[in-house]
Amino acid sequence: MRTSNFFLTTLKEIPADAEVVSHQLMLRAGLIRQVASGVYNWLPLGHRVLSKVQQVVREEMNRAGAQEVLLPAVQPAELWRQSGRWDAYGPELLRFSDRHHRDFCFGPTHEEVITTLARAEIRSYRQLPMNLYQVQTKFRDEIRPRFGVMRSREFIMKDAYSFDRDPAGMAQSYQAMYDAYGRIFERLGLAAQAVEADSGSIGGNFSHEFHVLADSGEDAIAFCSECGYAANVEKVTIAPRSDRRPLPSQAMDEVATPNQHTISDLSDFLKISPEQTIKTLLVDGSDGTPVALILRGDHDLNAVKAEALDAVAKPLRFASAESIKQATGASAGSIGPVGLKIPMFVDHAAGELADFVCGANREDVHLTGVNWGRDLPEPESFDLRQAGEGDPCPNDPDRSISVRRGIEVGHVFQLGTKYSEALDAHFLDPEGRSQPFYMGCYGIGITRIVAAAIEQSHDDRGIIWPGPLAPFDVCIVPIGLKKSEKVAQAVDALYSDLQSAGFEVLLDDRDERPGVMFSEMDLIGIPHRIVVGERGLEKGNVEYRHRAETESTDYPLNELVATLKTLSSL
Repeated sequence: MRTSNFFLTTLKEIPADAEVVSHQLMLRAGLIRQVASGVYNWLPLGHRVLSKVQQVVREEMNRAGAQEVLLPAVQPAELWRQSGRWDAYGPELLRFSDRHHRDFCFGPTHEEVITTLARAEIRSYRQLPMNLYQVQTKFRDEIRPRFGVMRSREFIMKDAYSFDRDPAGMAQSYQAMYDAYGRIFERLGLAAQAVEADSGSIGGNFSHEFHVLADSGEDAIAFCSECGYAANVEKVTIAPRSDRRPLPSQAMDEVATPNQHTISDLSDFLKISPEQTIKTLLVDGSDGTPVALILRGDHDLNAVKAEALDAVAKPLRFASAESIKQATGASAGSIGPVGLKIPMFVDHAAGELADFVCGANREDVHLTGVNWGRDLPEPESFDLRQAGEGDPCPNDPDRSISVRRGIEVGHVFQLGTKYSEALDAHFLDPEGRSQPFYMGCYGIGITRIVAAAIEQSHDDRGIIWPGPLAPFDVCIVPIGLKKSEKVAQAVDALYSDLQSAGFEVLLDDRDERPGVMFSEMDLIGIPHRIVVGERGLEKGNVEYRHRAETESTDYPLNELVATLKTLSSL
């Protein structure tokens, strides 16, 4: 491809609304352009990268025995009502009605549709196992789209669904997809880490996420370097400490705390550590009345753990200001457990405190020297908090975890019979009995992979594509193309030879200064750059530089194709 014929639209300046590197570089390199919040056009350069991702994904899915289908993006509400997710999924589900006032949604995922297809077409155990996948556009109405295509509303995903006759078959299909995902990310040149994860709105009891580690990642990943444990922090269980709680050493007392409504403000005001405070969070209960979740002041609530409580409404919702006032007589920053008349769930670490500080359920007043078993009932404690750096490893409490940021690029689930039972999808076993399918679900974020690759590999000049993802393998930058017949002839011959050898080549034939061409080729991240000029040609050489390097090397022109074959295979 010649740049004179290619829709190359680069930007010199960093767009003001682009927060992370991948978003900045995808806009500057001309991969994407925004249409609406969280909705993007993919331009030719970006589409070439997307196609590379899809090709590898399809090859490995086919290799693993899955078969490609294409399901409708628009799905009838009836299927989602049968599964129970029409109301449970929440506002991310884009709902609308057609001209006949029938309810539909734009699919964020396809469990209902694929299960209905299996219900109609798979009747016997002889047709199992079966794994069907698609590559398709999804829509999730994110409340705050951000980070470009990493947290967009419209995106492309590969989703696969396996159907088996029993749990053992489901586990085998799950392992096949787990292994396929490892091969996919390895082939794409991504360093991806598999971690234990919560199944979220998809459901099921067992799942793994695949993360590309990057500082810009939205997910926190816990690792134990000694035993190899890895999990999303949402999934990390924290057991109560075995040592006894200290005995009370202070009397409970009231202290005036005017305008001190946050743990940070309160700690500074009283000159105490946040670890010695308790915060009380009110959330909607499953019966419509508030319940209290009580944590140590320096800890964060784990929403996944909180939602697992039967008394808590799902999805988790914090109580309204009016509801809080009615239940406690105070505003959110003044709530405490002493004398609270609603159900309370106390985190293990909060239950291990003595002589702590908490709200008094009165404005501008807090209690000090508060103790369980004396000033309020001895609590039954629960695991409610988010794990953090230095917390004990779930496999061995004598070891500690470290936390890094990750970008989720894939997720695999064992669904069990959640959807097959809800949607009455059964098959006949060898004895002629009707049995529900055991299902698995496997997703890969095609568009997110592109952004994750950039987050993982870039420098101050632009993108550094892994070879398998690069929109072109080689770029040719001629010096004096319009002025030198010798350069023009050499470039045309090299361009033809490289294409014949199977390389995807971008020839920069624009009438631009060399510095401009070098800068733009670095920005778009093509792995191999060949500079052709009269001075080098006089010696029979061209100049080569790999995108990740800073120094160039001269190679004989007549050996360049063979040299590039060697270099590109490294």
